[in-house]
Amino acid sequence: MRQPPRPYVLNEANYRQLLDFKPNVAMLPWGATEAHNYHLPHGTDIIEGTALGEMIVERANAKGAKCVLLPTVPFGNDNAQLTQVATITMRGRTQQLVLHDVAESLVRQGIDRLVLLNFHGGNEFKTMIRDIMLDLPIFIVQVHGYLVADTKPFLDDKGGDHANEFETSMMLHLTPEWVQMHLAGDGAAAPFKLRSFNTTPGVWSPRDWATLTKDTGTGNPKQATAEKGKKVLDALAEKCVPILTELSAAKLGDFPFVLTYRPIKNAGQ
Repeated sequence: MRQPPRPYVLNEANYRQLLDFKPNVAMLPWGATEAHNYHLPHGTDIIEGTALGEMIVERANAKGAKCVLLPTVPFGNDNAQLTQVATITMRGRTQQLVLHDVAESLVRQGIDRLVLLNFHGGNEFKTMIRDIMLDLPIFIVQVHGYLVADTKPFLDDKGGDHANEFETSMMLHLTPEWVQMHLAGDGAAAPFKLRSFNTTPGVWSPRDWATLTKDTGTGNPKQATAEKGKKVLDALAEKCVPILTELSAAKLGDFPFVLTYRPIKNAGQ
């Protein structure tokens, strides 16, 4: 049986529902469109981010929050993966324009709190958020949804970070009909010859994906199960619920809910 439109999911909600609901926090999932080994769909990050966002917002609202889930942005920064068929990249400057326009739209409607739920490792929004908060009266939080909880106790193969057991388990739980396990590669990744680049805390460098892995995955997915995926998603969602409930209940000035925006006065005033 199909469910009626949920007032906290913007893709479903109608205007009457939103007028009555009066959300004060918006959550924006942000994914990517890229290859995920041979067995997972290109939209894996979109599916995972959307599902996690729905779980978080539903649970937070059940605790009294007033949050609405925006449609997921489907394109991430995939500059290092453009050798893959139909992988789409979005440069950082484009992402900043998209994020700015979303934030400005919310501000004009009286929503001054935005939680950016990222589910793609190639995305990083800290500098963008600082710049947008300088220009607009809105408070923006970055949440890397895949990092908020320790999910290793649920997994047998704890290695890798792309199309591995972690992601494959989630997809087996969410959309098993789109997972083709018989096609999965082993996710073997090239070792770093410059070992200090991979072992020194605080050091980061881009990874050329065509050199890194043959099947586009990093980490063996073959022990993944739907049961593991359910546990992983539940753990991630539970860690994020307090972020929304606290932010929704906060009053301006409750640190760190402080707006850095300051209108520029005319020189003659």
